[in-house]
Amino acid sequence: MGQTLTSAERNELRQLAEDIGCWVYVEPGYLTPTWVHVDKRILPPACAAGYVKLKKGDINTNVLVLQDALNTLGYTGGGLDGVMGSGTEAALKKYQEDRGLTPTGVADCTTWTTITREVKGKGRTDTTVL
Repeated sequence: MGQTLTSAERNELRQLAEDIGCWVYVEPGYLTPTWVHVDKRILPPACAAGYVKLKKGDINTNVLVLQDALNTLGYTGGGLDGVMGSGTEAALKKYQEDRGLTPTGVADCTTWTTITREVKGKGRTDTTVL
């Protein structure tokens, strides 16, 4: 959220989210400089990237974040619905293969670290829905 806000306003929104304390995770501004990302995380995380390991059949906000990141990078899987279905799995496998990662279709620590590094700072694109 907050793509149309100024940088200062996004920082205020992040601080407000931290102060309210209802979110499990408020993503630091250096990871998402052009929007604000907050959510309740499913624990434990896959690694320091903060995201949980995702596999086919999972349904949650983390899948939605993954789908949005894949869409931003041009890997569309048939929808932005928070469901780790066949389309998302195929898009993820193609992304992994193109990056020299083992194409498992599972969003593990290595995949999350790679995709968040690559998508950082992209902001809104023609394929980004959120």
